[in-house]
Amino acid sequence: MPTSRRQLLKGTAAAAATLSLDWTRAQAQAETLRIGLIYDLTGPFAAGGSVASSIGAQIAIDLVNEKGGVGGKTKIVPVAADSQSKPDVAINEAERLISQEKIDILNGVYASSHAVPLAAKVEQQKKILWITTAVSTAVFKDKNLQYVFRAQIHSDQYGQAFAAFLAEHAKAKLGMEPGEVKVALIHEDGPYGVGVAAADEAYAKQAGIQVVLREGYSASAPDLSVLVTKIKRAKADVISHAGYNPDITLFLRQARESGLRFKMLFGAGAGYSQLDKLRATFGADIDNFCNIDPVPAQLLDPAKLAPGIGDLTNAMVTRYKAKTGATEVPPHCSMGFNQTWVLLNNVLPVAKEKYGSFEPEAIRKAALDVDIPVGGTIQGYGVKFFPPGTPLSGQNERSTPVVMQNAGEHISVVWPTSIRTQDPVFPLPKGSTYGT
Repeated sequence: MPTSRRQLLKGTAAAAATLSLDWTRAQAQAETLRIGLIYDLTGPFAAGGSVASSIGAQIAIDLVNEKGGVGGKTKIVPVAADSQSKPDVAINEAERLISQEKIDILNGVYASSHAVPLAAKVEQQKKILWITTAVSTAVFKDKNLQYVFRAQIHSDQYGQAFAAFLAEHAKAKLGMEPGEVKVALIHEDGPYGVGVAAADEAYAKQAGIQVVLREGYSASAPDLSVLVTKIKRAKADVISHAGYNPDITLFLRQARESGLRFKMLFGAGAGYSQLDKLRATFGADIDNFCNIDPVPAQLLDPAKLAPGIGDLTNAMVTRYKAKTGATEVPPHCSMGFNQTWVLLNNVLPVAKEKYGSFEPEAIRKAALDVDIPVGGTIQGYGVKFFPPGTPLSGQNERSTPVVMQNAGEHISVVWPTSIRTQDPVFPLPKGSTYGT
C-alpha cells in the first residue's frame, strides 16, 4: 500500500522531533561537567575545617553556575564523596569517583595524610587532583607531578613565617636577641605535622633561634602529659604546635593543669584555625595566641587587592553565614572557595577555549598557563604553578601564609608587617593563663 503524503509528513515530523530531543539531550550533557568533591564530611577532620572547605568550594560552584557555568556555557555538577577522616576511605572514594563515576577532576582533600597517597594514585591514572586545603610539602617535593595542582600554601612556608616573625620581633618585643629565644616544636606525627615541624626547625636554625625540643605524637593519643613535662624541662619561651582539634584540646587542657607557661604559642592552621571550637572550650585562656595559615579573605583590605575581589569575598562570607548560621567565617572556607574559584575561572575556560576540551591533558596545560599576580585572589597571593622538572612541580610558587592573632572575637593580621592590621601583642600579657 503506497504511503500517503499525510503519513510521510507525520513520519518526518516524528523523526525530526526525535532528532531534536536527542540533540537537546546531547546539548544538556555537553553543557555540564562533573567534578568530584572529596572532603571529610564526617569524623574528627570534619569539624576541624574540612566541612568549611567543602562549603567554600560549593559556594564557588554556585556562583559560577548562576552566571551560566564555566565560560558562561558549562554548568558544574559536583559529585560529593566523604573520606570520613580516614586515608583508606579517601583512596577508595577517589577510586570510585574515577572508575565508577567516570570523573576526571577531583577537588578537595583536607588532610595531608590523605593528600600524599591520593596524589600518587590520581597521578598514576592521569586524572586531575586539585588540592584545596592539605598543606604538606611532601605531597609535591621531588615527585615531579604532572596532573596534581595546589594553589594553597605548603608546609615549608609555615616555618618561614614562624622564624621570620620571631627574628623580626624578638629584640623589640621580648628584649632578647633571636639567638636567645628558645622554641619547642610539637606536632602530630602525620605528613602535615612532620612537614610543619621540619620547616620550623630548619628556618629557626637558619635565623639562629634555639630549638630546645622537637617532639611528635599520635593525633589520637589519649594523654600528652609527658609532652607537657618535656616542654617545662626545656624552658621553652615559644611553642609552635601543628595539630588537629582533639589533640590541641588535650594538650592545652593538660598544659593548663600542670601550670605550663610560655611567652607565645603559634598554631599552624588546622585545629588552631577553628577558633570558635577552641574558644568554646578555653574561653579567654587562648586570647592572643598566634596562628599561621592562609588568611581568611575577610581580614584583608580589599583596596590592596585587584578590582572586584572585595565583592567576591563579601559574596562568599554572606553565603557561608547563610548556609551555616555561623558568625565567624573560618580560613578553611576561604581555602576551599579560593582554590575552586581559580580552577573554575582561570583554568577550565582556558582548557576548553585554547586546548579544546575538559580532558585532563587540556586542563594540565591550562593550569600551567595560569599567571595571577599578587593581589589577584581573595587570599591576597597570586597563582603561578611550578612547572614539570622542578622540585615542587604543581605547587603554587606565589602562595603565602600570614600570622594572625586573636583577642576576644577579633582576629587580626600581625605579619607580614607590610599588610598587618594591628601591632602584635608579644609576649602574652600579664594575667594570661599561660603567660610567664
